[in-house]
Amino acid sequence: MNKTNINAVIQFIKGENETDLPEIRLFRNFDGKKGQVVYKFYKPTTITLENFNSIQKMYLIDEEGEIITRKIDLSISEKNIMAVKSTYNWKSEKEFDRFMRFAKRYASSLTTI
Repeated sequence: MNKTNINAVIQFIKGENETDLPEIRLFRNFDGKKGQVVYKFYKPTTITLENFNSIQKMYLIDEEGEIITRKIDLSISEKNIMAVKSTYNWKSEKEFDRFMRFAKRYASSLTTI
C-alpha cells in the first residue's frame, strides 16, 4: 500500500518546525464567513529569551504553501518563555476552507510521528 506523505508544520522561525503541540480553539461568526483560530503553545521549542524579539509571524506551512499571521502574544517570565498565543483570522469562506485543509494535514502529520 502506498501511503501519501502529508507534511504540515508550524514555524515561528523559518526553517525551524515548532514541536510543542498547541491547544487550538476555533471560532466562527454566525454567518460562517468570518472567524478565527487561536493557538496556545505552553512550552514552545523554537522561541527562546534570546530570539523572542525577532519573532514576527507564525507560519502554517503545507503542500499548498503558507498561511501567515502576525498576531502573536508572548508570556515571558524572568527565566523563560511561559506561553505563546497566536491568532489567525479569516474573512471569507475561501480562507476558512484553506485553513481547514491545513488543519487536517497538520492533524494527520501528528499521527505519523
